[in-house]
Amino acid sequence: MTENAQQQPTAPITELPTQYTPAEVEGTLYERWAEKGYFTADAKSDKPPYTIVIPPPNVTGSLHLGHAFQHTLMDALTRRKRMQGYEALWLPGMDHAGIATQNKVEQQLAEEGKSRHDLGREEFVERVWQWKEEYGGRILGQMRRLGDGVDWSRERFTMDEGLSKAVLTIFKRLYEDELIYRAERIINWCPRCLTAISDIEVEYQEDAGELVSIRYGEGEDSLVVATTRAETMLGDTAVAVHPDDERYQHLIGKQIKLPLTDRTIPVVADTHVDPAFGTGAVKVTPAHDPNDFEIGRRHDLPSLAIMDEHGVITVHGPFLGLDRFEARSTVVGALKEQGRIVAEKRPYMHSVGHCSRCKTTVEPRLSMQWWVKVGPLAKAAGDAVRDGRVKIHPEDMSKRYFDWVDNMHDWCISRQLWWGHRIPIWYGPDGEVVCVGPDEEPPTGEGWTQDSDVLDTWFSSGLWPFSTLGWPEQTEDLRKFYPTDVLLTGHDIIFFWVARMMMFGLYAMDGQVPFHTIALTGLVRDEFGKKMSKSNPNAVDPLVWMDAYGSDAVRFTLANGANPGADVPIGEDWVKASRNFTNKIWNATRFALMNGATVEGPLPDASEMSATDRWILSRLNTTVAQVDAYYDDYQFAKLADALYHFAWDEVFDWYVELSKTTFFAGGEQARVSGRVLGEVLDVTLRLLHPVIPFVTDALWTTLTGGESLVIGEWPADSGFRDKDAELEIELVQRVVTEVRRFRKDQGLKDGQKVPARLELDGTALAPHEAAIRQLLRLQPEGEGFAATATLPVAGATVALDLSGTIDVAAERKRLAKDLAAAEKEKAQANAKLGNEAFLAKAPDNVVDKIRGRLAKADEDIARVLVQLDGLPQQ
Repeated sequence: MTENAQQQPTAPITELPTQYTPAEVEGTLYERWAEKGYFTADAKSDKPPYTIVIPPPNVTGSLHLGHAFQHTLMDALTRRKRMQGYEALWLPGMDHAGIATQNKVEQQLAEEGKSRHDLGREEFVERVWQWKEEYGGRILGQMRRLGDGVDWSRERFTMDEGLSKAVLTIFKRLYEDELIYRAERIINWCPRCLTAISDIEVEYQEDAGELVSIRYGEGEDSLVVATTRAETMLGDTAVAVHPDDERYQHLIGKQIKLPLTDRTIPVVADTHVDPAFGTGAVKVTPAHDPNDFEIGRRHDLPSLAIMDEHGVITVHGPFLGLDRFEARSTVVGALKEQGRIVAEKRPYMHSVGHCSRCKTTVEPRLSMQWWVKVGPLAKAAGDAVRDGRVKIHPEDMSKRYFDWVDNMHDWCISRQLWWGHRIPIWYGPDGEVVCVGPDEEPPTGEGWTQDSDVLDTWFSSGLWPFSTLGWPEQTEDLRKFYPTDVLLTGHDIIFFWVARMMMFGLYAMDGQVPFHTIALTGLVRDEFGKKMSKSNPNAVDPLVWMDAYGSDAVRFTLANGANPGADVPIGEDWVKASRNFTNKIWNATRFALMNGATVEGPLPDASEMSATDRWILSRLNTTVAQVDAYYDDYQFAKLADALYHFAWDEVFDWYVELSKTTFFAGGEQARVSGRVLGEVLDVTLRLLHPVIPFVTDALWTTLTGGESLVIGEWPADSGFRDKDAELEIELVQRVVTEVRRFRKDQGLKDGQKVPARLELDGTALAPHEAAIRQLLRLQPEGEGFAATATLPVAGATVALDLSGTIDVAAERKRLAKDLAAAEKEKAQANAKLGNEAFLAKAPDNVVDKIRGRLAKADEDIARVLVQLDGLPQQ
């Protein structure tokens, strides 16, 4: 229990509106929070820091359910820590999103009949900045709708002045440490975006192509190769076989004729070739395949580029100017005419890489690019997790992380774009290469030019945890808030972003990790588990749901599905259910305020409380402890579920209902229960606030007169437990639940009153008779009372007069069916527990579960037999 309620000034309670309307509360409430500076962190504070940096959304983006999901969880973490007394910083910002943003502006230009080349580089970049100011950052306003408690005073952009300085600084350091180099290698090339893209920006899918087998050479000096990219044969510079393959020993070292060309190519022996796969001979095209490139390097083969940047063939007359796919069929046709096609398989399903942004088929291409030598950086990133400096949650996701960092290839960081951080390398007229740092003047004079490429977007976002805090300057923010505490992000960008931040953070910050915990989430899916996408009709705009049901309802639904690392299904019906929950909180608090709930004065002594009061306070403290444990373990679904059932079931459905007779009677006991109810509501609203901030703040300020829950105190478990009271109320719940079930089975309406005799003497139920009668709509027995049904439960007896309301034959039939089901369950459980072979193999928890089923079956049989005995004879 919290003592803060006692310290808060109490304002006169104004009556709440009869209905909760989120639209009338959320917008104005958020602006008040922001204006008051509740989310602004103080680097000079002596409070312990707690830092989360937001995964920067693309400047082109708008709020989608994936954003809403992760933002809800980050906001909940930050709000709780702020309430716990931490100097909490949740730092917002956006990514310049090189390819995506450039594409947006190029599309605008195309509508005007222009291209970026018509404008030139400088004017085009200025046009992109104009687009960013006009259209970029829509998501930031939408984050306010969701309730994101971010520090807007520290908002950053990956191309702002400070972050640009960080990019230039780390590039120069890496370059001088020989961890950045320029080399001609095979890269993934997008003929639509006209730029290199990294391995992790390639999406693979099964495409229907064709596999053709082609005979190279003549007679005994011939062999067969198979390919799905027949057009690339025009760039072949060898055929490779395994050195131990007996079939081709006579050909190794010989030259054979390359069909459709005037060239001969050698047959080379290379252990990369699998002699058991296909014919055991592979064509080697070093300029258009990464494996072939490595074979070419080992055997000093020439690399012959046959396509331009658009994927158009640039060699060999008959095919010159053809698109790569058109050339594919044309080359196969020409080979058929020469009788070179040995076999064809169509359709041939195989994995093909596509650009993750535009979905164009990626073309492996030999190109001069800039690279990061990741070996030592990736090792450091792996070691930081292995030695426990960084925890990955859930732990089983660590394997995916290690699979990546332990096997990482050098990272191609140059992009053939104009929008982004331009590579700070200048080339001189005599072959000079100069790397220019942020505070250095570039070389001038005739013949000096800057590299035309820009850096991969992930290069700058990899600096995000420390560049946003002012690095490379040693700022107050950097000293106070670095390392950050937790990175909460989707498991799908472990490779894109998480590993990059780990490598750069450890390198730039002298071995300091960028965050202590990596909390990985799954992806949001529709209610049937299908992936949501804009191209599918299942895609949902979260703003539509916020308009219809309120932001709190959307937030609670997302948190309630957030099991660590697991995908999150979500449907509109679940959001409606969460809306009902916020309405329930509103209505119950309104009832409580109207019936004397208060936070004034200290809590009464336990000796002054009823068992019902002690029970709810005991359950309250248990819930506080559970919620704390779930937060510390990032178990958002469990904490949301625990809060839902405590608030709805135990507080609103049981405690409030059990206490109504007390409130209606008035007097000292009503005063005591009013103070207990005020305490319970105060703490419950605090516990709920990080997940559903709007409705809880509106209610809490009305209840307590406090300024805002945003700066309220997080409740602590006082240690108060009363197991006797919990057992006593459990008995009451059993009686009420059993009789309600009986009433429902009999078809009685909820409000229908029934005469009843309650035999409660000698049990813990006796003090609760009035409440039991109120909850069950049971009238005093009165004159002429005849017990037509007797229900023994929890050591007591409830006798009901159902004259004229019960179908005795139907009730006997129902009970007989229940009895048969319970006896069958008992027989099955006994059979398993009597099977020695089963008991020897079954885990202890399985055996315990079956024993529990047996005990439940015995209890059900006893209950039904007594109910049958209590029915009147026909």
